[in-house]
Amino acid sequence: MSHVVTRRMPAIFFGHGSPMNALQDNRYTAAWEQLGARVTALKPRAILSISAHWYTRGTNVTAMPMPKTIHDFGGFPQALFDIQYPAQGDPALAAQVRDLLAPMTVEMDDSWGLDHGTWSVLVKAFPKADVPVIQLSIDATQPTQFHLELGRKLAVLREQGVLIIGSGDVVHNLRLANWDPHAPARDWAMRFNTTIRESLLAGDVQKVTDYAALGEDGQLSVPTAEHFLPLLYVIGTQQDDESISIPVDGIEMGAISMMSVVVGALGD
Repeated sequence: MSHVVTRRMPAIFFGHGSPMNALQDNRYTAAWEQLGARVTALKPRAILSISAHWYTRGTNVTAMPMPKTIHDFGGFPQALFDIQYPAQGDPALAAQVRDLLAPMTVEMDDSWGLDHGTWSVLVKAFPKADVPVIQLSIDATQPTQFHLELGRKLAVLREQGVLIIGSGDVVHNLRLANWDPHAPARDWAMRFNTTIRESLLAGDVQKVTDYAALGEDGQLSVPTAEHFLPLLYVIGTQQDDESISIPVDGIEMGAISMMSVVVGALGD
């Protein structure tokens, strides 16, 4: 199958924060809407999403033609459970992902769907749900370098009209979050977020990948890896001629980073 594409798709990491962002309008969701509009102008043929909320043993890819909308959370208003994101799947792209990552085993999944890490940002960025979406799971048993390398293997899809997105949070510590919406950022969260931001802009991919070497700030900011790892897939797709930009950033609830990261050009 040949794909006539005039431009390489960017790759985007969304700091997704609370699923309530799907219902709210704020500076983060406004940035997602703007990113989506600019990518839509590039006419992506599909979206490959790596979400913090599909954390597995081994690697899986959704391969069904119509993925369901998964409401994988509790304690939120009914309006959030009522959201449906009816994007089609893309079984052929799922098979291509499996082949690109060979000889590593990638299981073709027909039971998962689109979890809130994916749809809570896509409902803003691509509200028409008219671009097919597949999800790739994150293998919890693997070290950080593994996830960066998978991004490098998947990068070729960007030349074929596929938008690669990651959805997580650079800083994600719910245990130490402050539920006051006006809470200031905790010092360690601000330091870690700034270090990662500066490393990304400086092109120091290895410092980002080796975030655990950043000591207590890293341990507090990334107590478990699943929200950080989607970023590594996205920056793994970066090509030598590309820069990284940060369209929106901030710390919510003292301990949740809302930084979004773009690899490559978004067009005009």
